Amino acid sequence: MVKKISILGSTGSIGTQALEVIDSLKDKFEVIALTAGSNVNLLSCQIEKYQPKYVSVKNSKDSEYLSSKHPDVKIYNGEEGLINIADIKEADIVLVAVSGKIGLKPTIEAIKNKKDIALANKETLVMAGDIIMKLAKENNVKILPVDSEHSAIFQCLNNRKDLKHLIITSSGGPFRTWEEDDIKNAELKDVLNHPRWNMGKKITVDSATLMNKGLEVIEAHHLFDVDYDDIKVVVHPQSYVHSAVEYKDGSIIAQIGRPSMHIPIQYALTYPDRYEGIETESFDFIKAAKLEFFEPDYKKFPSLNLAFEAGIKGGTYTVCLNAANEEAVLAFLEGKLRFFDIYDITKQVFDSYISINNPSIEQILEEDDKIRKQTRAIIDRMQAVI
Repeated sequence: MVKKISILGSTGSIGTQALEVIDSLKDKFEVIALTAGSNVNLLSCQIEKYQPKYVSVKNSKDSEYLSSKHPDVKIYNGEEGLINIADIKEADIVLVAVSGKIGLKPTIEAIKNKKDIALANKETLVMAGDIIMKLAKENNVKILPVDSEHSAIFQCLNNRKDLKHLIITSSGGPFRTWEEDDIKNAELKDVLNHPRWNMGKKITVDSATLMNKGLEVIEAHHLFDVDYDDIKVVVHPQSYVHSAVEYKDGSIIAQIGRPSMHIPIQYALTYPDRYEGIETESFDFIKAAKLEFFEPDYKKFPSLNLAFEAGIKGGTYTVCLNAANEEAVLAFLEGKLRFFDIYDITKQVFDSYISINNPSIEQILEEDDKIRKQTRAIIDRMQAVI
């Protein structure tokens, strides 16, 4: 049976790799819909190759341009366009590979329409994990993780009642062996020089601060309904062990493979089946030589502790954490902040924040907007002083 798929964020890193997976499994998928932000040239090439029925882009100007080039395709734009794509009846599965809070509403819409979700959007669960997982359960929808760490846990977690710990691995980022004072003075080129993964700039910065690992802890809490006290982070520089599950009898089951996103993407799209694909030749125990594991240095990387704190406190604290961090990271990428300012600003906003318990989606989005404005105001004041 051919599985019909909609891809939200088809021109990004996950989206393009998902299409490569689909290319390797040509008889398994039909691309029904694609969405992108502003990379209309690549999107246009994807339209020509995959012949989707529906497309959405960020603004109306780009949608008009694409309509002139592809008159047989129904083309939407803006946030409403993403929601329209998520609402398409023909789709069997929706890959949510857009970054940021813009993925939240389309994910909810797709779940309400009883579409399985291949989820590669952290913000959806960090901001509204309780709501999303409850809604998925009510609609009998599978939330299939695309992140390599969560995919690993998903594959290893066979017996929920005997679970003791989830073990989430981290490469340690580019500054694992750096001294604390050197990290504070790191330049953009150093931050973006990730030792193992080729990712977008924002997630690469988060990997350098280990905030990305903290966000993954929050995601894991929601995906697998596990207390934060039962989630461990372990630094594993080789990035072969993507994560593991420890059971109460002392057994540990780990998922091992080369550092490649193609495998977890493919498993999410083909679940519960497995096929030969791009990365069929996997981990070689002999060539690997050694596997190393370390405890995270919470003093050098305090963002990881802050993420645990936000998750444990609950409510909209995770919304605050995500929004403040994202605005600080964007300011750093624009040259407005130093690297260590990212944590300092996020912590400042977080410490002054008053959370809402059991928020609605509307409240979550309102809080997100309020926190972002507050964070940008702090950044602007710092710029004025400089």
